[in-house]
Amino acid sequence: MRFCLSGASGFLGTALAAHLRERGHEVVRLVRRPAEGPFEVSWDPAAGEVDQQVVDDSDVVVNLSGAPIAHWPWTPAYRRELLDSRVAPTRTLAEAIARSQTPPVLLSGSGINAYGDDQGSTLLDEDSTRAPGFLADVVERWEAAAAPAAEAGARVCFIRTAPVLDASGGLLRVIAIPLRLGIGGRLGSGQQYFAVVSLRDWLAAIVHLAETDDASGPYNVVAPEPATNAEFTRALARALHRPSIVPAPAFAMRAALGGLSALALGSLRAVPARLEAEGHVFADRTVDDIVATALARH
Repeated sequence: MRFCLSGASGFLGTALAAHLRERGHEVVRLVRRPAEGPFEVSWDPAAGEVDQQVVDDSDVVVNLSGAPIAHWPWTPAYRRELLDSRVAPTRTLAEAIARSQTPPVLLSGSGINAYGDDQGSTLLDEDSTRAPGFLADVVERWEAAAAPAAEAGARVCFIRTAPVLDASGGLLRVIAIPLRLGIGGRLGSGQQYFAVVSLRDWLAAIVHLAETDDASGPYNVVAPEPATNAEFTRALARALHRPSIVPAPAFAMRAALGGLSALALGSLRAVPARLEAEGHVFADRTVDDIVATALARH
């Protein structure tokens, strides 16, 4: 198949492009700088500009655009960037898909914070209602921006992704630093659920959604057996052969990180109900599996 990929230079986009090419697919990357080579095309999502022919020629459009969430501080300007950097590219691609005579599939990035900042121990599947939260509002508007594609008859899937763990990049490199130094530990009480997924399972889920003709709507891309922050911290410490005895108090994290602390202290016990119902099999089901796979790759 021919894939059109936005957000291709990021951690996930780079891994996905390589994975798709290994499977024999063709990948065209949308870039915001001058294109280099035949498999790159420049676009300007903020201005609503994308090469219509590239979209028309694609079987699947994968939208992974968006400013990093794990960024400090969350100033009012950065909150606006978090929203605009997701909504504008999604709308630009959705409108281009709607103009196609044969609309390609749209796999649109989304986030597990669709359900809010904190849902305690409530089990969250794709039918769960959302709780209040800034990121929940972002996700709602992010997903709504794909409406033109769906209204034109395109198959649209929302990839509600948990943090993807791999030693090649992303969150794991950051959270492993204090543990490697012997000064890490649980965050706050540690009882909050911390939804994660391994990189290889995330890649497999994207391929499943691309290749499953009747897949549409939201999909939680998370490991099937949710773990708490304390359980995750212990698993990572064991794998690194380091202690995990220096907890970070919740009050200190809120004071230091402001709104960003909700990502670390909020509890989202999400499960991939729809993927599993469709027969998709996860290679890494538990937090120990995920950590072992992530660290074994490097």
